[in-house]
Amino acid sequence: MLKESLIAALALIATAASGYAQDFEKFFADSTLRVDYTMAGDTGGTLIYLDRLTLDPAHTWAGRRHNLNTLPLKGNGDITVSLPDGTTIYRTSFSTLYSEWLSTPEAETTARSFENTYLLPYPKQDVDVTVSLYDMRHDTIATLTHRVKPDDILIQRPALNPAPHRYIHKGGSPAEKIDVAILAEGYTAEQMDSFYHHAAVTVAALAGHEPFKSMIDRFNFVAVAAPSSDAGVSVPREGKWLDTTVGSHFDTFYSERYLTTPHVKKIHDALAGIPYEHIIVLANTETYGGGGIYNSYTLTASGHPLFRPVVVHEFGHSFGGLADEYFYDDDVMSGSYPLDIEPWEQNITTSGSHPKWKHLVPAGTPLPTPTAAADRFPVGAFEGGGYSSRGVFRPADHCRMRDNQTEGFCPVCRDAIARIIKFYTEKQ
Repeated sequence: MLKESLIAALALIATAASGYAQDFEKFFADSTLRVDYTMAGDTGGTLIYLDRLTLDPAHTWAGRRHNLNTLPLKGNGDITVSLPDGTTIYRTSFSTLYSEWLSTPEAETTARSFENTYLLPYPKQDVDVTVSLYDMRHDTIATLTHRVKPDDILIQRPALNPAPHRYIHKGGSPAEKIDVAILAEGYTAEQMDSFYHHAAVTVAALAGHEPFKSMIDRFNFVAVAAPSSDAGVSVPREGKWLDTTVGSHFDTFYSERYLTTPHVKKIHDALAGIPYEHIIVLANTETYGGGGIYNSYTLTASGHPLFRPVVVHEFGHSFGGLADEYFYDDDVMSGSYPLDIEPWEQNITTSGSHPKWKHLVPAGTPLPTPTAAADRFPVGAFEGGGYSSRGVFRPADHCRMRDNQTEGFCPVCRDAIARIIKFYTEKQ
């Protein structure tokens, strides 16, 4: 009787494990649904509009196939895919350039719209997709729910015609690994050898930093050689506007070194037909700058001498959801994080006495931690971070998320990135 009970219990466990493993196949096809939204408004209100649905011509889903209904981080927005009965079958989170723009003076007087594109596993049955945006206090500022029917004839189905590409590093199948596309921006057709070189430098730079170094075989990196008509990128302060693949430019929000693109749909157009879930855009310029937006893209100047540390820093934003740890003594941006709200980013806190990374703080470390004693306390809670010199705390005095001179990420950032990698590649 005991033997029969044990066999029955083992069979039940096996059935449950099999059912867990088959959840993706039950609800989704091995294809990617691209969803384009427009987010528009000003400080008085925000609206989200559905723009376009597209079935990616590669007919491959490169995202995770487990941990489907949970989030690794909160972000400034999220998307939930639900069955008509309300059962959640997939979730993802993100941040947007629009959310950053809402904190600028222009948003107080002028309404603007921003493109946003997200990738979802292609549903096998009718689903409801809900996209929500949050402010810096984590309050909802806009929500849109729309029905997606997988047999809808108006879901665009373009022909398979991917841009020229080659793998710089391939850890395995896109179904099992984290797929990162490295896209050329401002490289003409004649400059693609230079682009492929810079793509290889990008991968080497990331692989030189923990935890990427020890977990690099959980990644695929594919370099996509989409040519631009003009060489270089736009610099508005110089009156320089160029015709490039994704229309990137410096001077975002009038910040000289902030390099971004408002043309998010062009990024995804250039990558159509190639398995990917995260994006690094290499800008062919010697001008210093870059930008990284969580689960959107990294954009970095590949010709500058500090290219290597900068691309790692920006990927810390877009992939790891890490915050900037530097700050300004004049507190010009002191309102970026409300001091009575805990930021969702894993490497800054508004609680210097009880930081979220307290489990990594050595015993005997004073909290908050005096900067003058940083040589004795490598991990603590040092005041200054998230652009503010007061009220926001960082885990280490120096880190790749604070400056370009530090050799690597601090222990807290390493731990945070490792958790993200494990979330995408391990069942939890």
